[in-house]
Amino acid sequence: MRLPKRKITTFSLSFLDIMACGFGAVTLLFLILKHDATAVETADPYLVAETNLLAEEVQMGEEDLVTLKNSLANIEQTFVEAQGLSKRVLAETEEVRRELSVQADPEQEVELLRKQVEELEEETAKLQEQGNDDDVRRFVGEGERQYLTGLKLGGQRVMILVDASASMLSDSIVNVIRRRNMSDAVKRNADKWKRAIRTTEWLVAQLPRTSRYQIYTFNTKANAVNGDDGIWRDTTDSAGMNQTIKALARITPKGGTSLINAFQAIGDFSNPPDNLFLITDGLPTQGKKAPSGSTVSGRERAKLFNEASSALPRGIPLNVLLFPMEGDPVAAASFWQLALFTKGSFMSPSRDWP
Repeated sequence: MRLPKRKITTFSLSFLDIMACGFGAVTLLFLILKHDATAVETADPYLVAETNLLAEEVQMGEEDLVTLKNSLANIEQTFVEAQGLSKRVLAETEEVRRELSVQADPEQEVELLRKQVEELEEETAKLQEQGNDDDVRRFVGEGERQYLTGLKLGGQRVMILVDASASMLSDSIVNVIRRRNMSDAVKRNADKWKRAIRTTEWLVAQLPRTSRYQIYTFNTKANAVNGDDGIWRDTTDSAGMNQTIKALARITPKGGTSLINAFQAIGDFSNPPDNLFLITDGLPTQGKKAPSGSTVSGRERAKLFNEASSALPRGIPLNVLLFPMEGDPVAAASFWQLALFTKGSFMSPSRDWP
């Protein structure tokens, strides 16, 4: 008996099994893989803050570079003008000398011309001194920034107190805490601390030639920058002045702020100063000794300031240069009253001064 022919079906049972397995595999992969298109990864806020801070420092560095280039151009232009004026004065002096050598004038006229020659020679010497960087330490600011009304820069014995506590690392408390745990090189490179160094350099550059000076830094203690406590330095010693500024730049801001120890350091001198400058950023955080607790309230800081003010010797004008710190609103009024009481001056310079 002959069997009937079996029909060939495209969709056989084996084919359907294969297709089902394929669809199952695709479904499994779809469930395993991440397919939420609306999910957005959030960046680490600490990394974002660090990136923004670095970008801000780069921008500030570029601005400082432009400022330095402009200052250098102004210095070169001033030096060229001084050279030209000096040559003109020298030519006039030489012309007067020639006239004196060829003319046979009476004694009165000769004496008059001799006086004119002496005056011209004095003017020439002054111009040459202005153009000689080795004789006088010069600090040229941008435009007219080197001239400041109200700040008393005179005196025979001038003392400069520079706050070198940890708060000089930044204007904000968060950045102070962050920089406090960094290396000493990073601390010394802080913008606020470099401003304090530039301000000190500007002050010593403006002192009269006949005066003497000394620079102290203070945090929990107060000491002379070069370690020569109680000794006055001559402003005519340019090499010594450069050495003092370099020594100040090597100091690392750290520790608390004891204003009373800074004022009591005046007792190191047998001849007390007749003019006092204070570069700081706020009220003190401790007295003669470290506080017992880990924090100091605003009322306690005001009390420490009053104790330090009472330790300041009478008769010495106090000139305060305040770099404001956030979270210390009473500092400006307190230092202003103290400067007014001592017949000194008070100022809070901008960030790009001097």
